[in-house]
Amino acid sequence: MTLSNADDEFLNLHEFVKAARLKLNQYIWDYLVGGTETETTLRRNRQALDSVAFRPRVLVDVSTVDTSHEFFGRKIRLPVALAPVGSLESFEAGAGASVSKAAGDYGVPVFVSSVTQPSLEQIAAAGSGPKVFQLYVRGDDQFIDDHVKRAVDSGYDAFCLTVDTAHYSRRERDIAKRFRKPWRANNTGMEFQAGLNWGHVERFKAKHKIPLIIKGIATGADAERAVSLGVDVVYVSNHGGRQMDHGRGSVDVLPEVVAAVAGRAKVYVDGGFSRGSDILKGIALGADLVVVGRLYCYGLAANGSAGVQRVLEILEDEVHECLGLCGATSFKQLDRTFVHPAMPVVTPHVHSAFPLLTLNEGY
Repeated sequence: MTLSNADDEFLNLHEFVKAARLKLNQYIWDYLVGGTETETTLRRNRQALDSVAFRPRVLVDVSTVDTSHEFFGRKIRLPVALAPVGSLESFEAGAGASVSKAAGDYGVPVFVSSVTQPSLEQIAAAGSGPKVFQLYVRGDDQFIDDHVKRAVDSGYDAFCLTVDTAHYSRRERDIAKRFRKPWRANNTGMEFQAGLNWGHVERFKAKHKIPLIIKGIATGADAERAVSLGVDVVYVSNHGGRQMDHGRGSVDVLPEVVAAVAGRAKVYVDGGFSRGSDILKGIALGADLVVVGRLYCYGLAANGSAGVQRVLEILEDEVHECLGLCGATSFKQLDRTFVHPAMPVVTPHVHSAFPLLTLNEGY
């Protein structure tokens, strides 16, 4: 494995959480780790993942394990992508460009949010890997068409519409501190996102050739509707618990969506994925790709582009180990027979995947 220049400083994923916390002020930290209202959906994401146990196979030759995958015809190192995250400039000055570079250097796709910096063109130029542009709709049909053209001209592999943000949620960590993100304070046109409907999806597929991803699917019924309109990827997401409170954990939704799609489109998933074992659970339950958000943001805040790359290196190490111990030599061998329902043993929390956060602190 080729290591980044952060390999000596960071040896475990939880160390990035600690380092990010030290570098970020309370406002930005709460923006990163928080959810909406009671943060129930956020916790259910982890609870759903922690409620899955493995059923490993033994006496399998796993001396060679291949963690690679495919993304729109391109080989990638892991079945993992970096999620579209707004205001990346809050975590590190290079923002989306730093993330794009890290993803390209490492070898996984990056989703680029329309509400981060720098421009979609600059972010595309910063990285050599596959990319998806994700749009929050703030204008009419021409607004969408203009962004599609810019994305196509910049070499993006796919276009993503986020559909679970018809109304901006009550993120009470921010509200209690009277904190408003700059892009939201100056934002206009949110009524266009509220008006987004299936007719827009149908129009997009009729007009544009670039593959379309719909992010924010939470039911099999909506997954079926998306596939019937020719959507290329159904993306299961509850916005990391940041939009609707009291929603289901993404992994609880995933089997329903996979069954509804029935192989007619790809299925992506995000929501609380924090460890290599989580990646295996998502793929075993039918996802084609697992998307991580907060996890790479810790790396970005801790050590910029090199930090993001190092997060991916450690994640790959965890994935490699878990695949081998499951008795699988590649992700192609995983299916639902490798997992089983189980009772969680920890209280779900945004950081419950990292029980050693308090190590060496006297606890």
